[in-house]
Amino acid sequence: MKYKRILLKLSGEALMGEQQYGIDSDRLMQYSQEIKEVAALGVEVAVVIGGGNIFRGVQAEQVGLDRVQGDYMGMLATVINSMALQSALEKLGVYTRLLSGLNIQQVCEPYIRRRAVRHLEKGRVVIFGAGTGNPYFTTDSAASLRAIEIEADVVLKGTRVDGIYSADPEKDPNAIFYSSISFKDVFEKGLNVMDMTAFTLCKENDLPIIVFDMNTAGNLKRLVQGEKIGTLVTMDDLVESIEGAENIQTSESARPTDRN
Repeated sequence: MKYKRILLKLSGEALMGEQQYGIDSDRLMQYSQEIKEVAALGVEVAVVIGGGNIFRGVQAEQVGLDRVQGDYMGMLATVINSMALQSALEKLGVYTRLLSGLNIQQVCEPYIRRRAVRHLEKGRVVIFGAGTGNPYFTTDSAASLRAIEIEADVVLKGTRVDGIYSADPEKDPNAIFYSSISFKDVFEKGLNVMDMTAFTLCKENDLPIIVFDMNTAGNLKRLVQGEKIGTLVTMDDLVESIEGAENIQTSESARPTDRN
């Protein structure tokens, strides 16, 4: 097995499926099945989900709300998504634990690093809700931080696109797909992999990131078994790229990767 312990980062928008907002039950069950198959291989799985399908903290200022208040609202949105994923996994017979950066004892355990690691060692899928528990930090930052704390082997960023491109491949036929790229080159090229805080945390702790298409069935399993899927971001200066947008595996828009 390529990886023993992984941190899977899912965007809230991905849970919408074809809907305009909320949670698509088919997409939720698809993701749950993918996670179940990986956990059945003996891989220790931790998950962080965004809340953008329900609410984003940055939306608060646009409607006149206080930014800090909005960020806490966004954290609660991630808890809703985390609870939905937990329920879906348990329907499939997967043992789970939901740990929260906010104190919500009725539905979540408080986040304690040693407890999280112990759950993973016992084969439970651990879901981290409520981000870091602090405003002004995205769920990308929470994913990087939790991955470092639990000593994950890799951060797997599951998105609706198949990896990182130099530009929007649907608008630029000469867009370059990177099968692997260094942290340094991502920064210098201005590519949107994660927010700067999350990206810097991974870089400074030499934690690799793989951006891949989570919506293609079997991708997660193949990835943890060692297949080259998506884009690998590491400290290595070697950049492997493929010219042209014919490599696109999705009709989704406009950006190298998803936001939270």
